Amino acid sequence: MEHKMVSIADQVFEELERDILVGAYARDELLTEIKLSEKMGVSRTPIREALRRLDQEHIIEITPKGARVIGITSDDIRDIFEIRLRIEGLAARWAAEKATDEDIASMKEVLDLQEFYTTKSSPEQLKNTDSRFHELLYAASNSNALLDTLAPLHRRIVKYRRASLSGQQRAEKSYDEHRAILQAVINRDGDEAERLLRRHIENARDNILGREL
Repeated sequence: MEHKMVSIADQVFEELERDILVGAYARDELLTEIKLSEKMGVSRTPIREALRRLDQEHIIEITPKGARVIGITSDDIRDIFEIRLRIEGLAARWAAEKATDEDIASMKEVLDLQEFYTTKSSPEQLKNTDSRFHELLYAASNSNALLDTLAPLHRRIVKYRRASLSGQQRAEKSYDEHRAILQAVINRDGDEAERLLRRHIENARDNILGREL
């Protein structure tokens, strides 16, 4: 029974986190255990646990009237990208050193899909392929510590990554940047892979912060 309750709480947490980060709930909106329990069809116990975890992540704030949605601010975006700049270059460098033929083949396959969805101007699919390319690149670094650090950062900006890729010019440039990063990995050029990955993150940051958050 305890294992089942933990599982339900995890599911509720993931669903609420996703809904908040993609903007399903507006900033400053109040969420109550009763309403969320009715909406999600679960008891108040896993709702309460999920809200506690979201409060710890500073995505909501627990108040006497309910859980106030905070979401992601422009300052959060700047901080997240600064952290990414300092970490993801290392991931690209290690990927260039450690990627297997299978890793490279998987990244090529994802980029073929990204190219297809770029021509179709499909923001949702582009967001998915963009995320998948980064996941595969980090996995190729063969470092669980890097994966555990970067995964939650990417989840927190999913809404803004989709918005960023909705512009055709940025979508095309992002695809070209990914291709160049992969080529550096194929060439086993860690310096170039790190340099290109950092530039890619800087371009994504500037594009997102240039939009209204």
